[in-house]
Amino acid sequence: MGFRAKPAAVVRSELNGGALNLIEDCARAAAVAGGDFKFTVTSPYMLSRTLLDLHYGDFEQLTLAVADVLAEQVKGCPCSCLQVDEANIPGNPEHGPLAAEAINRVLDAFDGPTAVHFCFGNYGGQTIQAGKWKPLIEFLNSLHCDHLVLELAHRPDDDLEALKELDPRLGIGLGVVDIKVNHVESADGIARAIEKAETALGGERVRYINPDCGFWMLKRSIADRKIAALAKGRDLYLGT
Repeated sequence: MGFRAKPAAVVRSELNGGALNLIEDCARAAAVAGGDFKFTVTSPYMLSRTLLDLHYGDFEQLTLAVADVLAEQVKGCPCSCLQVDEANIPGNPEHGPLAAEAINRVLDAFDGPTAVHFCFGNYGGQTIQAGKWKPLIEFLNSLHCDHLVLELAHRPDDDLEALKELDPRLGIGLGVVDIKVNHVESADGIARAIEKAETALGGERVRYINPDCGFWMLKRSIADRKIAALAKGRDLYLGT
């Protein structure tokens, strides 16, 4: 988190829910979703990396304390799928066991389908975390989720090869839209990316297609066109 000028917060006492109200946020999203929707929360490991700890004096204790707060919050969220977002562990695979324990505490608290999103960071169109998917396979296989949402459009080909080792119980959300560039992908290009992944990973391993990460660094007009291309590319691949 070296790009930050200061910590996101300072921990001076035992963590608790405080003013955090994820259920209210989720209910607000449900009111405008118009149907089933996925609600996302930030990974406890990623959150703990942003904090200045003046209370616990131990990174593991801090991370699990954050996890317990989030787990208590997500229990009653009125969403059809809960997703945990993590952009730090790809660059720190040695922390895999701790990150998995913390993330699983959150996932296990929710009664319904769950997902975990991983990317290598995006700040000003730049990758923040160095690394590859292969060192993370054991970590990914230990997660208690239904599917993974992965950055792959902006990644080297050997990352796709590494994902062959994923546990078959884990569905794959395939990143086919690069959110770090303004260039809008073609429907043909997205269809080819899906075909390439299906060929490498085997039929029916790709359960979803998605952007690599969020569109917050892009203009709305570009984001809208990328989403439209994603849908057209999916339909082209499926022949619908």
